[in-house]
Amino acid sequence: MRHRLTPLMLLPLLAGCALGPPVPKPDVHTPVAFEAPTDVTKPGAPLDHWWTAYNDPQLESLIAQALTTAPDARTAYEKLQDALAVRAGALDSYNPQGSLQGSATDTYTNVIQGPAPIVLGPGFPPISFTNAGSTQDYGVNFNVSWEIDIFGRKRAARGKANADLAAARLDDEATITELEASVADQLFQARGLAIQLDDAREANKIDEQLADIARKKADHGLGSSSDADQAAATAAQSAAEAVDLEGQLHAARRTLLVLVGKGVDPLATLPADAEAGTPPAIPVTVPSDLLARRPDVREAAQQIRSASGQLKLDELALFPKFTLTPGVGLTSEPLFGASLTDDVWSIGVGLVQPVLDLPRLKTVIRSRGAQADEAVIAYEKAVQTAYGESENALVQLSADEARVRMLTTGEAQARSAYDAARKRYAYGIDDLTSTLSAERTWRTTRTALTAAEVQALRRSVTAFKALGGGWTPGPVPEQQAAR
Repeated sequence: MRHRLTPLMLLPLLAGCALGPPVPKPDVHTPVAFEAPTDVTKPGAPLDHWWTAYNDPQLESLIAQALTTAPDARTAYEKLQDALAVRAGALDSYNPQGSLQGSATDTYTNVIQGPAPIVLGPGFPPISFTNAGSTQDYGVNFNVSWEIDIFGRKRAARGKANADLAAARLDDEATITELEASVADQLFQARGLAIQLDDAREANKIDEQLADIARKKADHGLGSSSDADQAAATAAQSAAEAVDLEGQLHAARRTLLVLVGKGVDPLATLPADAEAGTPPAIPVTVPSDLLARRPDVREAAQQIRSASGQLKLDELALFPKFTLTPGVGLTSEPLFGASLTDDVWSIGVGLVQPVLDLPRLKTVIRSRGAQADEAVIAYEKAVQTAYGESENALVQLSADEARVRMLTTGEAQARSAYDAARKRYAYGIDDLTSTLSAERTWRTTRTALTAAEVQALRRSVTAFKALGGGWTPGPVPEQQAAR
């Protein structure tokens, strides 16, 4: 038998000449440092639970709720369960396979004409050559098929399944980090709209007072009617802006409720205070940390492992497959009026060697090789995207913080001018128009300052997310996948 199998064993060796080149290694150049300023004098906030650095109970409560009830979090969990089941099924296919088969048949036979039974003598039952009447047949078989893994198919399948599961876990982590950042950003956006709404209402009050003064001057001949109309138009415009901000704030609060999985709750359950805080210090990081911190980068690395594992499995399809087929059975059937019971066992070895479908298998191998190359390119893109997003977020956050400092100085100066105008008005030096104009200038500057503060808060969330914050990195996905 060894000599007869030798030609078959040579076929995969000949076919191996057509195998594609190995999967290339990613070409990733790590930058020396971020071209972004970082404050090394402040301790950095923890990246794993960065939202706790804001000292905001409402933010922490909303994120904790989102991780439990948000549709995105629940969907990510179910996808992970699906990946666990797929991995188990992929590995079980290489274990012994078999099914228990049973049958029972009751047959009634009515003999219309046939030979008479033979009687051997007194005390012996008659022997009939027909199965007249009711007969029962029973059978039980248990056949097993088990592939003898000579070339490492199961090991390759386990490696691919582990990579797929690790990628699914990291995709789950990426979804969670995206959800955490979205909740924080949406909350800060709603608070910013609440601040803008309060400022718009105060500005509208000033515009209405100015319009009333201009109308009274026009009625007494102390001013023109065109000035009164212009002041009234300005008041109407500020009132319309306040109404628009009310609608935006309503939509932002409802969006946040939907985001955390409470979209059917009343809007009153989610207050949005008209206040902005100060973003915490961003920790000093090095670019190489992103390869371990960002779940999307690590997921892309697992996709390379998965594609390489699939390519290995397709290459092993060129090799012969040996199958061990043991079996056992039990049958019972009637024979000449009696019952005959047999137990049968068997064992065999099967061999499958692809011959005519070799061209198709080679085509599949070339396709898998291209997919593996695509996975490498996707990883390189993920790394470059991580570097770019992190640097951009840090640079923009630094610019926002500088903008806040400048506007803080401007707001203080505008407030000082407004206080001086109020004193002059109290002493009868200036009229009400000058005082209201000074107040409007101060409130406009204050609105710009609060908008910059909110923008800095939202940018800090983007920076934490870009640096891979929101989860605890480590070998957990790979270790759990190997179980």
